[in-house]
Amino acid sequence: MASPPPAAGPRLAWAALPASVRSAVEARAGAAVVRARDQRGGFSPGVAARLLLEDGRRLFVKAVAPSINPVSPDLHRGEARTLAALPATAPAPRLLWSYDDGDWVVLGIEDVEGRTPALPWRRDDLDRVVAAVAAMARALTPAPEGFPAVAEKMDAAFTGWRTLAADPPPDLGPWESRRLDRLAAVEESWSDHVAGDTLLHLDLRADNVLLDRSGGVHVVDWAHACVGAPWVDLALLLAEVDDPAADEILADAGAPREGVDALLCAFAGLLAEHCRRPSPPGLPTIRAYQRAYAESTIGWLARRWESGSVWALE
Repeated sequence: MASPPPAAGPRLAWAALPASVRSAVEARAGAAVVRARDQRGGFSPGVAARLLLEDGRRLFVKAVAPSINPVSPDLHRGEARTLAALPATAPAPRLLWSYDDGDWVVLGIEDVEGRTPALPWRRDDLDRVVAAVAAMARALTPAPEGFPAVAEKMDAAFTGWRTLAADPPPDLGPWESRRLDRLAAVEESWSDHVAGDTLLHLDLRADNVLLDRSGGVHVVDWAHACVGAPWVDLALLLAEVDDPAADEILADAGAPREGVDALLCAFAGLLAEHCRRPSPPGLPTIRAYQRAYAESTIGWLARRWESGSVWALE
């Protein structure tokens, strides 16, 4: 299976946190930290560390401040609200506490022992995660109150093809160059297809999934939760996986072909436009990842359109 490069960038180490923040973590945890194992996956430039406490308990902590990245603290705050609202049946680690001094935002989360899916994706990992995503959708329907609709949340972001069409870059690939007007038109329609009452993760990738030894699947990093059709998370996950069976998996899940094509078009446009921007503060690797992710998503979209999409026939 083809795959973009791992979603990973430089992170702040636990030991580099201000002493006052580390003391606040110990106060919230109710015990001193005796060992910290810094985690390297994911794009957030803040701390992600698995902590062993003096009383033998374990804790996962993530922490960030606007000096590292101005957007990340609000993402942590949003994740805290989401984790607090998730039902016990959701396959997600539990939020134990949070700390917010107006600068540093810290989440104390249940520590889960597990591994991320292998990259490139293996079919056994994929089958396991696809089943878990279906179970997650059932557990999160109807969604808890207070979350925006996916169409509202992503309306301003899913405009990539229209932005590129206004000033086409010279490095645009031949397939999308020939269809830029069509891609922009389909992108504009994506929100007509994604309404629903399921709480979505909206950022499912290999680095946001943990597989434990007992067969369990745990979904982490809930900063982008919103409400929509239950197949949305599955379609976006499969865009990273780029597996030949993706179309069959979506059909088996009852995902509408026209809706999937429109969503993939909008998502590919976001990636194609964002990967050409300068890197944001603290995230030097994200643009290369987005470029590779855009190529695999565009390739999948092209195969779908060439096999008889309604969008390609109009």
